[in-house]
Amino acid sequence: MKSTKPSLCTVLVLNYNGLDFIKRFAQSWINFLPDNTELVIADNASTDESISYLEEQYPQVRVIALQENHGFAQGYNLAIEQVDTPYCILLNSDIEIKADWITPLIDLLEQDKNIAAVQPKIMDQKAPEFFEYAGAAGGFVDKLYYPFCRGRIFQSLEKDLNQYNESSEIFWASGAAIALRTEEFIDIGGFDKDFFAHMEEIDLCWRFKSLGKKIMYQPLSTVYHVGGGTLSYASSRKTFLNFRNSLQMILKNESSNRLLSVLIRRMILDGVAALSFLAKGQVGAFFAVFKAHMSFYGALGKFRKKRKLIQSLQSAATPNETGRISKSILTHYYLKGQKKFSEFN
Repeated sequence: MKSTKPSLCTVLVLNYNGLDFIKRFAQSWINFLPDNTELVIADNASTDESISYLEEQYPQVRVIALQENHGFAQGYNLAIEQVDTPYCILLNSDIEIKADWITPLIDLLEQDKNIAAVQPKIMDQKAPEFFEYAGAAGGFVDKLYYPFCRGRIFQSLEKDLNQYNESSEIFWASGAAIALRTEEFIDIGGFDKDFFAHMEEIDLCWRFKSLGKKIMYQPLSTVYHVGGGTLSYASSRKTFLNFRNSLQMILKNESSNRLLSVLIRRMILDGVAALSFLAKGQVGAFFAVFKAHMSFYGALGKFRKKRKLIQSLQSAATPNETGRISKSILTHYYLKGQKKFSEFN
């Protein structure tokens, strides 16, 4: 019998035209829902039959129907405002659950009040013995803030051989599955809605770490992610968002003594990447990088204001840089051929 105690945690799934994933995975979300935990689906104005299917097949599941597609960032911001539990776990709709995964995440948050977010082990739903691209065994950044993961560097994925089976501090937790304190998420401003989608979880975690908070990886929790469920990993739109949002994130969060140097080097390397796309005949990706830079320049004023606000909040805190590696992931991966985290860390 379900507990009558007030709910402790909400699993919040943001859906946009994800009917196929709901049909495949919703029952697994429900099957492994502990007592005092509720499942909520936030729908980003889907044009498929997601809502009607949920109402018919899972009437016990609460649905938050948003009136337009706000993207990942603002969609979750609006939905989490309607959550009244101390903890909230954001879960992609293209994730399958096979065992209890919620309890270890919440236990870690309850053990240390300085932990702001926790990520489970994220495995490939199609090849479960391999880590999955979007998070793997926890997110890190290099000295120029190129993101990578234990278990996944660029397109190279590792097989899970229990090499990342210890709970540890990381730089960023994947937005595919992330446990948060509801009130802290709202108080820090949530995701940056101007990102729309992609990189917003790294920006969020960076802001938490600038306040001295910890971001953790919990291997006792495992989820299975399809990946590329809304935007394909090869999408030009995704390329645009990743290049633009990474620059915006650096402008917002990097320390003053490193900001100019990091931005200049990132822009140069973006140009190299664009030329590489063109040489491979990936014209769409080439123009996506160009458009990303134009969009970044156009929003400089807005993001400088955001930077000033963040700096004012950080003034009394000691930033936590754990998870930022003082090496170049590009050098190790492309020049030295080191494609595993263990080879260069």
